[in-house]
Amino acid sequence: MNNTNISPTENSFSKNTAWQITKAEYMESGHMACPGCGAALSMRHTLKILGPQTIVVMPACCWAIIAGGQPTTALSVPLLHTPFAVAAAAASGVRRSLTAQGKTGVEVLAWAGDGGTFDIGLQGISGAAERHEDIIYICYDNEAYMNTGIQQSSATPHGAWTTTTPGGKEFQYAKKDIMAIIKAHNPSYLASATIAYPEDFYLKLKKAKAASGFRFIHLLAACPSGWKIDSQDALKITRMAVDSGVFPLLEMDDNGLLRQTLKPENSIPVKDYLKAQGRFKKMPDLEIEAWQKEIG
Repeated sequence: MNNTNISPTENSFSKNTAWQITKAEYMESGHMACPGCGAALSMRHTLKILGPQTIVVMPACCWAIIAGGQPTTALSVPLLHTPFAVAAAAASGVRRSLTAQGKTGVEVLAWAGDGGTFDIGLQGISGAAERHEDIIYICYDNEAYMNTGIQQSSATPHGAWTTTTPGGKEFQYAKKDIMAIIKAHNPSYLASATIAYPEDFYLKLKKAKAASGFRFIHLLAACPSGWKIDSQDALKITRMAVDSGVFPLLEMDDNGLLRQTLKPENSIPVKDYLKAQGRFKKMPDLEIEAWQKEIG
């Protein structure tokens, strides 16, 4: 992630904060997520904060399968499946429909993977953000098209293995800076988060819920099969992404600057994060060193 124009660190929560998270479950057992799926755990906690008055709009993605095959769903809130490219447009339509009916107090949540956000759905997101549509858009980013076989997306970091990364060729493209793209649209709320640091994630969800207009959260979510890690290590390695500076936890302030909301207590070298994953197994040491220098 490009850290340009990030203001000094300001912790957004206290370690002593006693969070009272509802015991109610809006994501039921019987879903079809893989063990250790960061996207599944993230959805469960997202709905605990947003509450039962939420409508989820979802394009083609891993979660379209996790929710269950038609006509079943693991979510106890309304779920609208859409084509790959139109999650933001469909969510805008849901919001306009609610407004026309005079219904208030309902959150409209567009929930999409990196493929449907960074790539295929970007035009709809740009339009919704430019119109300041009153929706929350959360991109759960597992850094590839995991649902269809671990193909490279523009969220795939440099040097990561995917089934479509050209063999024997240098992978020359860095991960797209989605935060900078959304920031250029002047959204009502913008942040990056991960369930591996839940208190920071909860606070950002509460802020997004309290705001109105177009709100966007970039959410890192580990995929054990795509990242080539053990399922029991998914949260640990996601925390390593933050602790190494590869995925800083950010929030746009009132001045339009991205500030860091959590400074890791135990920073680690980038190489520790990369070497914990099989997908970076063939990355040369010189490239790892270059990545470390870029992050600082």
